Amino acid sequence: MDFLHEREEVAYFMRRLYEKNLTTCSGGNISYRLNTDTICITPSGLDKGRIKPEQIGLVSLTGKNLTPELKPSIETGMHIAVYRKRPDIKAVVHAHPVTASSFTASEKTIDTALIAESAAIIGKPVYTPYALQGSKELAELVADAAFRGNTILMSNHGVLTVGESLLKAFDRIEVLEASAKITLYTELLGNKRELSESQLFELASAVSSAGDTEKRLVEIIAQAVLEKMGKMQVSD
Repeated sequence: MDFLHEREEVAYFMRRLYEKNLTTCSGGNISYRLNTDTICITPSGLDKGRIKPEQIGLVSLTGKNLTPELKPSIETGMHIAVYRKRPDIKAVVHAHPVTASSFTASEKTIDTALIAESAAIIGKPVYTPYALQGSKELAELVADAAFRGNTILMSNHGVLTVGESLLKAFDRIEVLEASAKITLYTELLGNKRELSESQLFELASAVSSAGDTEKRLVEIIAQAVLEKMGKMQVSD
């Protein structure tokens, strides 16, 4: 029960996360669901930029460390809580990308209605209140948020994404950071131009018919449209 291939994939995406400047050498964690009872997850206390497959630990969904020679991530409980809440996903990525994380310490929000890619891949991010890292409270808050969306911003902490594969979870965190930068740049430029409600509905329809994403994402985009319509009515 070594799951070497899956651990290689987790190590690869963790190194890629670091190389893309989406986290620090000591920050962030990635996990992957191996079966109904077990996940593999990056450990604590190791250089994330040089991590190797044999350093990826195995943990049961009851929290038992199946590789006692390795120290599991401090956020293992959070990952487990998310998998329990979302049986449809197979990967969780948590990191601290600078721009997106800046929005977790601000009253401003990331605008994913500026670019079609952001709306299609992320939808509307979910925000959670602050809770101490590694705490049961944070795990519960994030798990509840994951039930409402695939991209989560944790107040004064960082971000977390989920997906039906490691690639999709990684893609969401990369697009989230790009979306945060676009939000910041358009604020500096002024006169920002969001996608219209009809364009967002058209996008949701295209995403749904493409069949490469879950129904939940279409619902997230639709919710963004409804909120946009509400803002328009208020301004009118």
